[in-house]
Amino acid sequence: MAYDQSDEDEDYEIEVVEEYIGDYGSVRSIVREALPFELMATIGGVISGLILSGMSNELELIPGLIVITPAVLGMRGNISCTLGSRLGSAIHMGLITKIDRNPELVNNVSGSLLLSLIMSFILGIAGHFITIALGMQSAGALTLTLIAVLAGVSSGIILSFVAVLLALGMFRFGFDPDNVVTPAIATIGDIVSMIMLFLAAKVVLLI
Repeated sequence: MAYDQSDEDEDYEIEVVEEYIGDYGSVRSIVREALPFELMATIGGVISGLILSGMSNELELIPGLIVITPAVLGMRGNISCTLGSRLGSAIHMGLITKIDRNPELVNNVSGSLLLSLIMSFILGIAGHFITIALGMQSAGALTLTLIAVLAGVSSGIILSFVAVLLALGMFRFGFDPDNVVTPAIATIGDIVSMIMLFLAAKVVLLI
């Protein structure tokens, strides 16, 4: 019987893949990789709360700002975390290997930024009318929309850059981006969004 090297190579590749998949999906691997970043996410939420507590003057001077603040944080987390997940999937499939003008990378980042712009505009308008409907004062649709767009787009640009670096960096260091990028972006996103919201409110007050 002839020796078939190809069969042996194929069996070896199957064993390697099965071993990788087993480690990839193990509880130990998931907890080991995700737990530190989940703890960071909790701490990040506390830091965001501290930043919000320091915005008392802006919240008083811009009626309706408190209404759009949770939505800005939620929108940023939803869009940026989705970007991180998509980047992780693309990296696993070999579609993205480095930072360059890769169509997959460009399309994901561009789509994320466009969503940030559209949703920030809608948020400002909705925040104004919902505030009025609830019988509360509003700084006006233009003011709230300007703040939402400035905060949403600026934080979106920063977090898109961070998401790309994290996804590629974690993969190269042997971590699964799906376990790491989403909680990390959620943490950084809350902090960055609050800072950008604070700065946007400052800019609007100066205009």
